[in-house]
Amino acid sequence: MLAALPLPLSTPSRNLVRLTIVRGITWTGFLVAIIVGVELLAFDLHVTAVVSVVIAMGLLNMLTWWRLGRPKAVTHAEYLAHLLADIIGLSLVFYFTGGSTNPFITYYLVPITIAAATLPWRHAWIIAATAMAAYTFLMFHYQPIPQLAHIHTETRLSLHILGMWINFGLSAGLVTFFIYKMAHALRNRDQALSRTREAALRNEQVLAVATQAAGTAHELGTPLSTMAVLLNEMQHEAEKNSVLDQDISLLRQQVDICKSRLQHLVAQADRRTMAEPEVLDAEYWLAAVVQRWLVLRPDVSHRFEIAEHRGRPWVAVDTTLDQALTNLLNNAADANPDSIFIRLDWNESKVVIDIRDHGPGVAMSIADQLGETFISTKSKGMGIGLFLTHATINRLGGGVSLYNHPEGGTLTEVTLPRLTRN
Repeated sequence: MLAALPLPLSTPSRNLVRLTIVRGITWTGFLVAIIVGVELLAFDLHVTAVVSVVIAMGLLNMLTWWRLGRPKAVTHAEYLAHLLADIIGLSLVFYFTGGSTNPFITYYLVPITIAAATLPWRHAWIIAATAMAAYTFLMFHYQPIPQLAHIHTETRLSLHILGMWINFGLSAGLVTFFIYKMAHALRNRDQALSRTREAALRNEQVLAVATQAAGTAHELGTPLSTMAVLLNEMQHEAEKNSVLDQDISLLRQQVDICKSRLQHLVAQADRRTMAEPEVLDAEYWLAAVVQRWLVLRPDVSHRFEIAEHRGRPWVAVDTTLDQALTNLLNNAADANPDSIFIRLDWNESKVVIDIRDHGPGVAMSIADQLGETFISTKSKGMGIGLFLTHATINRLGGGVSLYNHPEGGTLTEVTLPRLTRN
């Protein structure tokens, strides 16, 4: 769970659609060029062999369109196989049309460029190496066309052909390296922009919730004060009725509690805006949070486990993180209060807290949206608690992930940056 996820590349299915369109245009153009060469320029070609290759590539394109209609996702390996098939088709056509003397031989750069822009590093170099090997083979083995022939040496290899081969090798290497690097940089940038947009949207939603909470707290102050005054007057009038006096006293206490909680909320908000997170040992901090949670939820049974590693797992903590983790523990208890498993683990860069319950799990239809918007797994929930939990942990540089455990229930994984303390 602690391993870093690989950078996602472009969708292979979409790339295969584009490749199929390019293939159709390319081989239609080759067919037109062959017809012009045979009919107008009187090229001496093995027409049957060449046309057979064109027909085979056309059938491959039709088969590809059929495959794209299937629900199975296209993998990078399958996309690589299509590019290799294109290189094989090009090599067969070039073999029957002059080999390395064919002026269209540099079309090999097209599949190389496509691979560099869309495939992982290793696959891109496989395409480049295959195209270079095919070009090298066609320098010595091909069916010559007199109209395309150059002045050759006795080895049928002129300086012009050799120069074209060297230029192609250099171009293929540069295209593969720099196009891949530029495409990789663009993917990194798009991913960073996506994260920035998501963070900005989340911050706007958090600010909206905070503004609404502040407005509600301010509005509640007036009716609570009015209720306190009226209850005080009613208490004086009901002194002779002991039962009624007790009820009014209880209501007055409840109103005072509400007022004190609102004042505490405002004071806490002011302190949080000024306070810096405190660096604490995650083991002792988590144990304290769990103990406070058990006081609130005496109905749960749990098991707390700490991994055995060298070094201490220091993390940045504030009061909002305590509340966020308590929200996640409450979610687990609401799903099923029995046998909740809590585990603390860490490596060189991360501290991981796993919370596993034995409830019904998370519906796949909303799994990707939990924490991003106000979506709740509870029938009467509003989703605000989980949303604010995500926002709090993300603000501290961590993340929250929810998984359906293979043995049933939900596994909630909280990751926090591991800090060093002098």
